[in-house]
Amino acid sequence: MSQNDSQAPLIPVILSGGAGTRLWPVSRRAHPKPFMELVDGETLAEKTLLRARAVAGNAPVITVTSRDYYFYTRDLYNGLPGGSGNEKFLLEPMGRNTAPAIALAAMCVQEFLGEGAMLLVMPADHLVANLRNFEAAVREAVQLATDGYLVTFGIHPTQPETGYGYIRQGEALTMSGGYRVAEFVEKPDEATAIRYLESGEFHWNSGIFCFQASAFLESLAHCAADVHSTAARVWEATDKSRAPIEFPAELFSECPSISVDYAVLERAHNTAVVVSDFGWSDIGSWKAISELYESDESGNRISGKAVLVGSTDCFIQSKDRMVAAVGVKDLVIVDTGDAVLVADRNHAQDVKQVVEQLSELKHEAVVFHKTVYRPWGSYTVLEDAIDCKVKRLVVKPGQVLSLQLHHRRAEHWTVVQGTAKVRLGDEEFLLEANQSTYIPVETPHRLENPGDRDIHLIEVQTGDYFGEDDIERYEDIYGRVK
Repeated sequence: MSQNDSQAPLIPVILSGGAGTRLWPVSRRAHPKPFMELVDGETLAEKTLLRARAVAGNAPVITVTSRDYYFYTRDLYNGLPGGSGNEKFLLEPMGRNTAPAIALAAMCVQEFLGEGAMLLVMPADHLVANLRNFEAAVREAVQLATDGYLVTFGIHPTQPETGYGYIRQGEALTMSGGYRVAEFVEKPDEATAIRYLESGEFHWNSGIFCFQASAFLESLAHCAADVHSTAARVWEATDKSRAPIEFPAELFSECPSISVDYAVLERAHNTAVVVSDFGWSDIGSWKAISELYESDESGNRISGKAVLVGSTDCFIQSKDRMVAAVGVKDLVIVDTGDAVLVADRNHAQDVKQVVEQLSELKHEAVVFHKTVYRPWGSYTVLEDAIDCKVKRLVVKPGQVLSLQLHHRRAEHWTVVQGTAKVRLGDEEFLLEANQSTYIPVETPHRLENPGDRDIHLIEVQTGDYFGEDDIERYEDIYGRVK
């Protein structure tokens, strides 16, 4: 599908946020579900952008995300075939659910591309297996959106799923799968889900939408005036000359936190659903992840290093360490090196309760992996003890860490590969491979890569506290100075 298929431009809007708590320990707050690699090595974020490009032609693709995820998302996009395309970013200072995010995207599209421009809103963490069917469904949705409908995409249910919301279809609007929405219904119990499946009138709510910017904003003003007025104030106060466009935090924090379903779609009179089957999944649990892999004769699926003896219907994922399972059944075992999940396949949805308990304990495993991605590169924790912490830093060419100091730890830096430019207090100097320096407590310092290849550096921290919040930044090219 290209822009020639409709008179008004079709602008994909990718919503990229949320932690994907049911996919812990791989999905974590600092590296959430859209960045998970699937069996083919691509992340969900990359797959979503490629899908957006396929339906958008040369039109811009807008991603609504946070500053924390912006740099990693940008680098993923740039690494795709064809390099950087026509991608734009809108940055939220904090999460406020989908209604404010879509409202601001619609205001952006309306201002720069006109009231007739259409939005195709897609979460960054869903999977679509059949692109041809998806493109056909989008064409159907564009026709309905041209007539002023707010269109959602319904998926033919294949089982009595209790983890999804449903849409009940009303009267037919087109000859090939377009209907008025008769009713949105919440996640049902199993008996109700069976009844929905048997009726043929209910479809899974995919969370994908299509509508004209003007039609959506008009419905938003009517159905949720507080969301519309607050978003309008945010957009008016936003500096649109910058790239990426970043919303002012104080005003954005006043936006009501509400989903687009509750704010608009369940209240509006002009909603439609396009019913299709394009291999959709929200990849919402480890059971769903496991089904992407081929099974052996015993129903076991393995990603990475594992040996199973007398075991059936298990999924094991381990990238670095060997996992052995003996005489077990229906288990999910996921080993990330710093955390291990063992769960019954039929209770995979309950993993989010583990995250809730870890959050109460303020455990780092709910936020960070051993390898943490930063705008300048990444670091991997090699040891985390009571009296020291050891990291391996990788700094990309041309990148600069913030000018910062620490109140409770000193650091020793040893260059393993490349040439590092170091600022220590008022002094600047170069460190070559096998050279090192010492950064005392309370000393401003900065690390820069002036070369054309990655710097690898070992950092040894000593002191009485090694948390990431013991960083006071003074200058930062990535906008992280508060």
